[in-house]
Amino acid sequence: MNYISLEQIKQLATTCKASIWQQAQSAGRDVILYLHWSAGHYGQFFDDYHINIDYDGSIYVSTDDLAEIKAHTWRRNTGAIGIALACCYNATTNDFGPEPPTEQQVETMAQVVAVLCKILDLTIDAERVMTHAEAADLDDYGPATTCERWDLWFLPGVAKGEGGNTIRNKALGHRQQAGV
Repeated sequence: MNYISLEQIKQLATTCKASIWQQAQSAGRDVILYLHWSAGHYGQFFDDYHINIDYDGSIYVSTDDLAEIKAHTWRRNTGAIGIALACCYNATTNDFGPEPPTEQQVETMAQVVAVLCKILDLTIDAERVMTHAEAADLDDYGPATTCERWDLWFLPGVAKGEGGNTIRNKALGHRQQAGV
């Protein structure tokens, strides 16, 4: 894992833009950002995700190529970028466990989404920026059915079902505020 800044995220996105769009178009869709939590510990990062965000908002990448296909979202990895918060060890659908998502993690995730959407020419909406819970619901293994995957279905202080909307709204705010 390599520590990286938002400016370096911009550079990686610029470098991979053509190839990731080609992958997505071969799958008949736009590039998609999938948002996760790792269900691990703070400071524990996984290669399944392109980008890992620690409890303090620090950003780490598992690759120098954001177009590299990673195993982050079942049947949805081609032409997609997986972004995970390093948190939620021992979480349940009613309790985030001893290592919940931090405010700084959520803010940094929103900043990363804003930057990637700007560089990759993506609209910040639920079709192109999707939580794992939202994707899992589309494939019948999310909160609406088996609840096998419910990443970011909700956040501390945010109602169930509103995690994705919260992050997307924050990303829209960062994009507007910073002119990203």
